[in-house]
Amino acid sequence: MNDETVADPSGDSLALEFVKFSLAAGVLRFGEYKIKSGRLSPYFFNAGLFDDGAKLGRLAEFYARRLIVSGIEFDMLFGPAYKGIVLAAAVAIELARLGRNVPYAYNRKEAKDHGEGGTLVGAKVAGRVLIVDDVISAGISVRESVAMIKAAGGKACAVAIALDRQERASDGGSDSAVQFVQRELGLETAAVATLADVFEYLQSTLDPALAAHLAPVAAYRQRYGV
Repeated sequence: MNDETVADPSGDSLALEFVKFSLAAGVLRFGEYKIKSGRLSPYFFNAGLFDDGAKLGRLAEFYARRLIVSGIEFDMLFGPAYKGIVLAAAVAIELARLGRNVPYAYNRKEAKDHGEGGTLVGAKVAGRVLIVDDVISAGISVRESVAMIKAAGGKACAVAIALDRQERASDGGSDSAVQFVQRELGLETAAVATLADVFEYLQSTLDPALAAHLAPVAAYRQRYGV
C-alpha cells in the first residue's frame, strides 16, 4: 500500500466525470466558505445535497466504479452514522446490480436497549470490512468505526470516500486526514475524486465563471495542500 489515494488507471476520466456531476448537482460549489478546520476555503463539497433518488443512485455508481477499479479486496461494507448509513446502503445496491453482492452494516449513535439491542444494525460484522463515508475531515470518525468493527469481530481494511481534499489536517502537520488514515490506521483508501481533479477540471473548463475560481483554488492548494 502506498500513501496515495487510488487513481483510475484510465487517466481518471471517472474523477472528472464525478466533478462535473457534483457541480451540476450543486454539491460542489465555489466561493468563500469557512470549513470545520477554521480555514476559508474557495470551494465546498456537501454530500448531503445528493438529496434525491436519481442523485443518490448516480453517486453510488461512482463509488462502485471506483471500488471496482481500485482492486481493494473486501467482504462487506460499513456505514458510520449518519451520512455513511445511506452511502453504504446505496453502494451495496449498486455493487449488487453490477454482480458483486456484499452485506452491509451500520451503527447507531446511541445503543438500543430493546429488540436486537446494541449499536450495530444490519449484517454480522465479519471479515474484511470497507468503511464508506463522504469525506475524511480529521480521521476521528474512521478511528471510531475501526474500533466498532474490531469489537464486533471484523477487521477494517479500507475507506471509500467521495472527495479527498488533499490538504494538511492541521497547520503544524504535514499529513492530510487521508494520509493519517493510511499511515496510522493502516487502511487503504479509495476516493472517487481529489482536489487535484477539481483543479484539473477548472483548468480545462470553457466556462469563464468557473475558470475564475482557478486562481483562488490554486492559492489555497499551494498554502494548505499536501
